Amino acid sequence: MDSIPVAKKARHDYVSEVDQACEAEIVREISRFYPDHAFLAEESGASGDSETVWIIDPLDGTSNYLHGIPHFAVSIAQQVNGRTEHAVIYDPMRDETYTASRGSGAFLNDRRIRVSKRNNLENAILATSFPFRQRQHMPAYLKILMRLWNEIEDIRRAGTAALDLAYVAAGRVDGFFEIGLKPWDVAAGALLVREAGGVVTDFMGSDKVEASDSILAAPFKLMTPMRRIVEPRWTSLKGE
Repeated sequence: MDSIPVAKKARHDYVSEVDQACEAEIVREISRFYPDHAFLAEESGASGDSETVWIIDPLDGTSNYLHGIPHFAVSIAQQVNGRTEHAVIYDPMRDETYTASRGSGAFLNDRRIRVSKRNNLENAILATSFPFRQRQHMPAYLKILMRLWNEIEDIRRAGTAALDLAYVAAGRVDGFFEIGLKPWDVAAGALLVREAGGVVTDFMGSDKVEASDSILAAPFKLMTPMRRIVEPRWTSLKGE
């Protein structure tokens, strides 16, 4: 991967030529069929004026990709009047395609998927990541992490929020929590989890996660104990 041109967007945040090329191709193809639709894409930002908006992360897990770690994905969501209606997350290394449409369920390569049946935190495996874009929140995040760590079986930190959410939808991990994400990181994955029978909110209980700075995703029976741990600590820490 050393030969791939890389630009620095901000400290600890990079964009490669691959990100830009993939995004341009995705936008080009969608525009062929829906020329009047708008876009919100990680690299090129917002464009167009329409009630239908495509939210695109062309390469979620850029750092993994650049380091040769085979764990990254393409994430695309379609919103209509601010509500996500369709979602797809594609893992090219495993040839796994996660899809969901509102009211029609969630699928992995055309096979119906559901969140895990875990009903307590004691045996749960949670996925997360560190707030590398907002490192000022690290002390607060670590306090929440340690409190959850005392209640669960284990933690996974894989480096791509899109696949973390897809894995929650498929029951591969029992829940996911993170701070400092953007709409293109969570829009598709949030619909996948909901259509797979799970619950998605921010740390304060709002379901408008695309507009928030935090996310919790889990089966219903795990969401309540997770929020009991996270919400009061996040409230007090944000107020410090």
